[in-house]
Amino acid sequence: MQNHKQSDRLSWGDTVFLHLEREGMPLNVASICLFEGEISLEDCVQFIESKLPLVPRYLKRVVSAPFGLGLPSWEYDAEFDLRRHVREVTLNHGTDAELKTFAGKLFGAVMDRQHPLWDITVVRGLKGNRTGLIIRLHHCMADGIAGVGIMNALLDTSPEAPRLPKKKIKFHVPPPRDPLASLTAGFVDSYSDFVKRILSGMADLLSMAERAAANGRNVDTGEFASLFPEITAFTERLRFNVLYKGPQKFACTEIPLAEVKAIRQECGASVNDVILAIVTATIRRYCELHGDPVKGKLLRIMVPVNLRGDGSPSELGNRISLVPVTIPLDIRPPLKLLAAVHKRTEFLKRVHAAELVSLAGGLIGMFPTSVQGLAGPLASQLPITPFNLVCTNVPGPQFPLYLLGHKMTHCYPYVPVGGEMAVNCAILSYNGMAYFGFSGDVHAAPDLRRLEELVKQTFTELCDAAGIRPPQKKRVRRRRQAVSVSSASAKSAPAKSAPAPVRTPVRTPVRTTARVSPLKAKRVPEPSPTEPENAPTERIVA
Repeated sequence: MQNHKQSDRLSWGDTVFLHLEREGMPLNVASICLFEGEISLEDCVQFIESKLPLVPRYLKRVVSAPFGLGLPSWEYDAEFDLRRHVREVTLNHGTDAELKTFAGKLFGAVMDRQHPLWDITVVRGLKGNRTGLIIRLHHCMADGIAGVGIMNALLDTSPEAPRLPKKKIKFHVPPPRDPLASLTAGFVDSYSDFVKRILSGMADLLSMAERAAANGRNVDTGEFASLFPEITAFTERLRFNVLYKGPQKFACTEIPLAEVKAIRQECGASVNDVILAIVTATIRRYCELHGDPVKGKLLRIMVPVNLRGDGSPSELGNRISLVPVTIPLDIRPPLKLLAAVHKRTEFLKRVHAAELVSLAGGLIGMFPTSVQGLAGPLASQLPITPFNLVCTNVPGPQFPLYLLGHKMTHCYPYVPVGGEMAVNCAILSYNGMAYFGFSGDVHAAPDLRRLEELVKQTFTELCDAAGIRPPQKKRVRRRRQAVSVSSASAKSAPAKSAPAPVRTPVRTPVRTTARVSPLKAKRVPEPSPTEPENAPTERIVA
């Protein structure tokens, strides 16, 4: 990460995320990273300490403008203590289910605003000789793209363990600003930011008008007439669109990225289209498992879009817009669903939906910060459903990263929930895999982990429809053959006592548009929100 100077003032977008948070509903972005081998807390503390000069904002806390007049600022924490931000937990049994349960509890906790808004939890006791790191950042500090940039800065690309500093690093903390000077600077910065937003909004309007005039011939009138009613229709509530109460649950899974890209190439879509199609079909299956009708219903997904352009992904803060992608929920053939998703995302690109939403957000940001501070917590509790769920897809590094020589094997992302979007989804691609993280309210989705298997089923069905064979099938077949051979050579039992290995016919991948029969819906009993999970509570290590 470049050690460029960061602004000391929060942007209006960062401030909105700060004000929307309320007790019990934190607005943090996070990830669960799993590493090979055991990593001690002391080594981890020393390593992070050596990296802090690369991200000076990790030493700063949010300070509100005097009397709420102006934007908040980033100021160095005079009482900064790294031990407050890096801690350790040891699980009782070390299962993945226990890890997810602990992560859900941690994701539902609000961070102390008197100190820098980040923390790292070292998870020990995991089965399989592994160590976990749960990294949390407040959304006012970074979005998903910036979070990946920070991860790239903290971790190494070499498997060779770096030398840890022998002496403790001393951080120079400048004295706090004079209150009068801070008030004056707040007024000046806020006025400057206000003027910049107006000028930027006017420039965006002119730019969008020019591009609309130049690309007007690319927007088909019939296509606009068919999709416009979907875009303007009210969002229909699904079973998990209820007011968030907490506590939270977390579920996660992964699929091979190579097959996602193969589907994209085979069907002429984008990677994001494939991901959205998988999420849509997964939500449809989840609704059908509970007996909910999906015929004629629409799924409206809020898709964050990166606005950094050619800027550095390590640029902190939020540089995103939101695109509402509305998809019919009752399209069952996988390729037909993918085509419908591609059609809608391309249409939204042609009409510059991301720019329009960003412009509207800029107008909201013009309200005084004192008004935002009062309205934010109230808005998060209103019975309003602008979207059914958030689905953010962040591209990560496609090469292995290391912490103190330990390879990071998995990285599951987390996106916050709130309002009436009580279930959300985040996807992060890393080293050849696409990792899914589902966050949800325990009352809205007590069986949230069903989504893990539904993603796998949906992905397999889409691969079959596109003529792409997932590698899991190849590995299973080889493993079965190896077991049968080793069994035959190790045992001297008669041939009739040893069953012949089952040979699965090999299919040649071909392009196909054949309909795939959907899975039949089953009504299943919903577990009680208070039903205990098969995961013991953690033991905190001081």
